[in-house]
Amino acid sequence: MSAEATNPVSAAEAAVTDATARRRGRARIDLRRIGRAALLGATAGPAPRDRLPDAISHVAEAHRAHHPEADLTVLRRAYVLAESSHRGQFRKSGEPYITHPLAVTLILAELGAETTTLTASLLHDTVEDTDVTLDQVRREFGDEVAYLVDGVTKVEKIDYGAAAEPETFRKMLVATGNDVRVMSIKLADRLHNMRTLGVMRPEKQARIAKVTRDVLIPLAERLGVQALKTELEDLVFAILHPEEYETTRALIAGNPHAGDALAAVAEQVSAVLREADIGAEVLVRPRHFVSVHRVRLKRGELRGCDFGRLLVLVSEDADCYAVLGELHTCFTPVISEFKDFIAAPKFNLYQSLHTAVAAPDGAVAEVLIRTHRMHTVAEAGVVALGNPHVGQEATAQPGGTPDAEARAAAAPPASGNTGRQGATTPRDVAARATPAARATPAGHVTPAARTAAAASATSAASATSATSAAATVDTPAAEDGERVDPTRPGWLSRLLDWQQAAPDPDTFWTSLRADLAEDDEITVFRADGIAPGTISLPAGASCVDAAYAQHGEAAHACLGARVNGRLAPLSTVLGDGDTVQLLLAQDTVSGPSPEWLDHARTPAARIAITGWLQAHPESTAPPVATTGPRPQSGVTADHRSGAELHADLEGEHRASVRPAGCCTPVPPDKITGFRVRGGSVTVHRNGCAAVDTMRRLGREPVAVRWGDTAQGRVTLVAESFGRPGLLADLTEAIAVAGAAVVSATVEPPSEQRVRHTYTLHLPDVARLAALMRAMRDVPGVYDVSRARHRSPEPRRA
Repeated sequence: MSAEATNPVSAAEAAVTDATARRRGRARIDLRRIGRAALLGATAGPAPRDRLPDAISHVAEAHRAHHPEADLTVLRRAYVLAESSHRGQFRKSGEPYITHPLAVTLILAELGAETTTLTASLLHDTVEDTDVTLDQVRREFGDEVAYLVDGVTKVEKIDYGAAAEPETFRKMLVATGNDVRVMSIKLADRLHNMRTLGVMRPEKQARIAKVTRDVLIPLAERLGVQALKTELEDLVFAILHPEEYETTRALIAGNPHAGDALAAVAEQVSAVLREADIGAEVLVRPRHFVSVHRVRLKRGELRGCDFGRLLVLVSEDADCYAVLGELHTCFTPVISEFKDFIAAPKFNLYQSLHTAVAAPDGAVAEVLIRTHRMHTVAEAGVVALGNPHVGQEATAQPGGTPDAEARAAAAPPASGNTGRQGATTPRDVAARATPAARATPAGHVTPAARTAAAASATSAASATSATSAAATVDTPAAEDGERVDPTRPGWLSRLLDWQQAAPDPDTFWTSLRADLAEDDEITVFRADGIAPGTISLPAGASCVDAAYAQHGEAAHACLGARVNGRLAPLSTVLGDGDTVQLLLAQDTVSGPSPEWLDHARTPAARIAITGWLQAHPESTAPPVATTGPRPQSGVTADHRSGAELHADLEGEHRASVRPAGCCTPVPPDKITGFRVRGGSVTVHRNGCAAVDTMRRLGREPVAVRWGDTAQGRVTLVAESFGRPGLLADLTEAIAVAGAAVVSATVEPPSEQRVRHTYTLHLPDVARLAALMRAMRDVPGVYDVSRARHRSPEPRRA
């Protein structure tokens, strides 16, 4: 993509060099094995037609290691076109531009990508930066390659202005919904650009690194491409947190023999497994820089075994549990560290057994146990699954193959234009994404289905068999010739659904970052009896999110829900495996209230609720938006709590600002803000325990302040002795004080004591103290306090 320059002494380059040196000897794909000198052979001129050009011999070698029978003819033709079209173009470092597509292709070849993906990666910048047209790519290499090249081609900045970056990502994500290989190429492209970011201006380095952190690293995690994700994390760490990076680098350099402790434990483990007659390979995996940094924040002083983990590779699934049994028998297990991701894979298809054991000398080592096939999928993710379509790799080869007509029918409609203008716009791609291609919530690939596909894939001998297993998942068939990727996970289907309701680029960009910040996924079961099935949601989702995931805009009429057979409010947070029955009103005039936004976690629900409230302003009380002037550039406001919150973000894009649920700040509380993943700013009271946690983790505070509005929302807890009429007296005291009850919860009595929790909207927060005194004056009430929910620890791994 961008012709970023290379600086051999940059922090980012140093991060890669250090990380590569530390990865020697472990079973992790080394993506920087080939030096710059080999790539510069691209300028040596065309090779004879009977052999591959020297410049791509390393690519061919890496490709043949994964696909011994691959036809390399198409790679040769793609290289010849790419080299001739990029001839005369140079990167800012002075390198011939062809080194960039070659490096991207080599990254994907090392991960095991099939020939079609490698062909597209060689050509991925030709339509964007040269005179080659999309129609020319389609004629010479077929519809599969043309689709992938079009998917990663940026939109014209002259057409979209400041919205070019969000709209480019929208286009790529929609294309990824039909073929995950589009995002594989984009991730490899960004990795090489991050490696070679050294001579860019510091502010541009920071901007690119932030987008990588907020968007591309979460996408790499969700697609399971850990080999790319870990290196991207280290590169971003070096640019955005240079002091912490240098501290971590010095810590690692100051412990050159840290691996000896793990090696000693590895020898003991190998001996135990040999004695048990279990064939296994025991390897030491040093942690990458970000992982070491997280462990240091969690544990403080690091010991030798904290600088890495043990990896045990076996042949069969059953051997994983045999190894686990031997380790827990012969060593002292740390039970709190045990996790079974084989029986319950992560939503990105990751499978492994995690445990930790203490050796006789007291050294505690973390251990990962997986099969060789699981290891390939854990490192390369969707790239290891190969071609996701029924036609297999052979159908991607142009030039008279038997499946050429089928391939043409499966591919997206060809553009009638030529030249750069022939590339597809985000609106064109979105318009082609039919309901079948996008998959409604009822048609999501459920975690259970993905588990079955992944389990069968792990016992296969090649990526092709894994693709066949994934293809058996019950996904909607294509309509009108649309391409449907059977490996598309539920989170991607949800993203494709809500992005259509967010035509505004700023809304899409903010919602995308917030959506990708959600690391975990849950599955809930529908119990409506008419269309039973499952719904995949991000962890922490509520009944509001489930309603919009299942019913779309019809969820505006939702009245409540039954969770696990019991009536529950829409604010109820759902857990993995819950059963949900959503209750809808029969009339057509019902609609959501502004309070639903407090409980909506998914962009789909938030966008739908906001749209309805904007279309029905008479229904909002209090209003969801003010009529005053918009905040100045770099200052954002949030109205979900009724009180205005502003954050001073000099030189940065606007971001949502919201009060933290753990301490529910209201004016005139003294407050502190912190950036969270996704770019949002969460505001805490200064005395909140989460503030200390954030500072301890090295999070930089953001300057925040209250706006001019006097209204606000607060959660109060009333402790009382149980008596008849207590609830009525408390609600009367609240009403007399002029506060509106948003929600109320009464816990079952315990030893004659009752706890009432009220979320209240105050027209004037200055009257909060008077309200609390009035509640304390109610007979039987002995304490009223602000709610202080326990703030969850930030994720570190």
